[in-house]
Amino acid sequence: MTLILGLETSCDETAAAIVRDGQIVLSNVVATQHDLHQRYRGVVPEIASRAHLQNINPVIQESLDRAAITLNDLDAIAVGHRPGLIGSLLVGVSAAKTIAWATDIPLIGIDHVQAHLHAATLTDPPTSNKPAPQIDPPSWRGNSITGNPKSDFSVTSNPQPGNPQPPPTASSNAAPNTPSQNKGSGVVSKEIQTTKSTPDPLINSGAQNKAPGTFTPADAPAKLTFPALGLVVSGGHTSLYAMNSPTDLTLIGATIDDAVGEAYDKAAVILNLGYPGGPKLDKLAQQGDPTQHDLPRSMLAKDSLDFSFSGLKTAVLYTVRGHPKGRGAAAKFQRSIDDLNEQQITNIAAAFQAAAIDAIIKKLKRAVQHMTDQGTPPQSLVIGGGVSANSLLRTRATELGEQLNITVRIPAFAYCLDNAAMIAGLAHTHYQAHNFANLDLPAIASGSV
Repeated sequence: MTLILGLETSCDETAAAIVRDGQIVLSNVVATQHDLHQRYRGVVPEIASRAHLQNINPVIQESLDRAAITLNDLDAIAVGHRPGLIGSLLVGVSAAKTIAWATDIPLIGIDHVQAHLHAATLTDPPTSNKPAPQIDPPSWRGNSITGNPKSDFSVTSNPQPGNPQPPPTASSNAAPNTPSQNKGSGVVSKEIQTTKSTPDPLINSGAQNKAPGTFTPADAPAKLTFPALGLVVSGGHTSLYAMNSPTDLTLIGATIDDAVGEAYDKAAVILNLGYPGGPKLDKLAQQGDPTQHDLPRSMLAKDSLDFSFSGLKTAVLYTVRGHPKGRGAAAKFQRSIDDLNEQQITNIAAAFQAAAIDAIIKKLKRAVQHMTDQGTPPQSLVIGGGVSANSLLRTRATELGEQLNITVRIPAFAYCLDNAAMIAGLAHTHYQAHNFANLDLPAIASGSV
């Protein structure tokens, strides 16, 4: 049995998790910064890194407590060290190095994007006498998500923009006290609260579990079959990978402008839905008629596996406000969002979602054909990243898998957005290969597989 502590601080979530043998999630704690960035309608790097400093110690401690272990029980510590916001990455990398040095256990550096593709294999511990915990579909980027296994996790004393609070009294990079030492409990009790989670109707009804080969029961961890086609869709990435193993990936397609999650957030701003708007737009779109507006699906060149969403975003803007007259600061739009009624806005949301997901599905079909032509037809389709929580993408991807007779793996909702369980899970593969990092492991802002 291998126990690995994972840390994730690449953007605006401070996360820690304990994973057993690469797949069984014993704890999964995520502190989000939704309220800090909402007023800016986007993540502010300096605010994000300061919040990580405040949250990292109590989040680590909570993950240990929920798994009922101490640092002495760990076999290794893993950290997402690329890509991401450099200030945010440095917090997690520094904390991981400190724990590795203090406990004399291996340090493992993990690629954040690779980890998203491992998320589809994660599962809760098997239970025989109680139902699986209910989880809410998380925000793709911002809202609190459930901490495995019983309750939601949130940090209640986040620093305020422009006037950040100082980090905890203990050094931000210091290893947290274990429960037996009982010195860190004061910090944790001030920083963390647990609240009840509300059931998700799709999970309760079993609707999502009806798709064959897509989801796996909690007591039967999913196994990926290779070669596989990987798709990472999030606020920062829209990428296709040919996968020969969990760590042997070749990039075969990527966005040339906006990531799909970024396009969702920007479209939500245009529709005045708030930030982060992806989940709100998804929910609203389910009530609309996508045929009321014919929005573009960018396919680029005939055989291109790359994505482009900037034109779709602009089309939404012009659909809402009309074509502008004039250029630059002098441009005047014909109308504003206030001139549209609720049903009109709902229909535009539906049309945007239909176009965005349709473009992704068409590229997936192209990618399957590309890999087949290369002599490596994919045996499975693996999807990860925050937008993998999108209702239409999950449905369309499942249908595609059935059409092409390919097994589809999509993470449970709790493991779609940024989390540390995916970091610790993928680290198990590196641990088995003795692929350890030195204490000079760098934080790398850009570049991935």
